[in-house]
Amino acid sequence: MTTYIVVADAARARLFTRDGLTVSELDSLVHAEGRLHEGDLVTDRGGDVHESTSTTARSAGGESVATQHHEEMFAREVAERLYRARVDNSMEKLILVAPPRFLGQLRDKLDGPTAKLVIHSLVKDLTKASPADIQEAVRDLR
Repeated sequence: MTTYIVVADAARARLFTRDGLTVSELDSLVHAEGRLHEGDLVTDRGGDVHESTSTTARSAGGESVATQHHEEMFAREVAERLYRARVDNSMEKLILVAPPRFLGQLRDKLDGPTAKLVIHSLVKDLTKASPADIQEAVRDLR
């Protein structure tokens, strides 16, 4: 059993394991839709070029609905991967590293027993960081 470290944002999740002080990349999940803009995620209603759904969502003061939906779907996918690690008894502890918004979504999608394994959360976007930089960032989180 080991500590899992999830470094994620709305488009990518990198899963690491830590035994002792050594951090090793185990897996990577990619959600291409997380990199798209709202206008690329939705089509125009009725084909009218002058009234796009993304403009309507912004003018209504609401958040981009399609973007939020895709972020939640990806958070659910990451949470499912962590659930499988927990039930396979390969994860003893869990550290989450993500920007604030995605960290909240990911925490919301974790099932109760998996959420209890979270020992630390780091509010930071390290998805493009090297394994050495990630190891340094979580070094003192035990």
